[in-house]
Amino acid sequence: MAKRGSSRKAWACAALLLLAAIPIALNAQFPYPGARYTRGQDVSPTFDGWESNPDGTYTFHFGYYNRNAEEEIDVPIGPENNFDLGNGDQGQPTHFYPGRRWFVFKVVVPKDWPQDKRLVWTLTNKGRTNVSKGWLQSEWEVDKLLISKNAISDPFLRTSNSNPTPENMPPVITGGPAQTITLPATATLTATATDDGLPKPGLGDRGGRVQGVQIRWIWFRGPGKVQFQPDVSPAVYGKPLMAETKVSFSAPGAYRIRAIATDGAAFSTYDVDVQVNPGTSAGNAR
Repeated sequence: MAKRGSSRKAWACAALLLLAAIPIALNAQFPYPGARYTRGQDVSPTFDGWESNPDGTYTFHFGYYNRNAEEEIDVPIGPENNFDLGNGDQGQPTHFYPGRRWFVFKVVVPKDWPQDKRLVWTLTNKGRTNVSKGWLQSEWEVDKLLISKNAISDPFLRTSNSNPTPENMPPVITGGPAQTITLPATATLTATATDDGLPKPGLGDRGGRVQGVQIRWIWFRGPGKVQFQPDVSPAVYGKPLMAETKVSFSAPGAYRIRAIATDGAAFSTYDVDVQVNPGTSAGNAR
């Protein structure tokens, strides 16, 4: 990963990104003073920064901001959820959880990507069209420290309020292959996470966050409702974590399920696709 400027500049960038996140996090629950919106609001895409890769390419990070405190929103890939690159599908989610979600997915662009060229994600929902434009602006360069710093407001990532350190590496997560099931069957998914033992439990201000390694399952793509049993594993320290969940689906279709492994300061993800076929009768759908 390329380094730019001094460490003081890097932490200054972290502070700027955190300050930018504060009103967003507040507005997710209180868009206007004294008001709380649980439903009916829209989702906006966000550009969360970019990284230089060892091979000279660049990684653009994107997230989103669902202005509802409770309502989850679905926007299928297509004209209302697309990028101005390739066929429009760059790995973005179709299921959007409430609140601000950081560093949800990555888009890798070639090494000859122009400095001022925008990569545009367009998201239309609730009668509004919102866009996020990512480009190689120097102030938006990030590394794993800045990512950890700015992920503290996302409860799925479960990062610590303490300062991350360069020595800490994200957990390494692996999982099973794609699956095909027929309703009303459930899918059994497994994932394994190993960690470097950092940060150690009980050291520093962990802000009540996870101690050890933990895996959470989320619904990333798919046309129907998804339920997990369980949706989060217990945290373990000092040994590999093996997590299993049973996933039920309300409708047939193509789904993508994500496992998120976090050590309380850094995170990594693993995606598995599940093709859900209809049963012999409509009554099989849950």
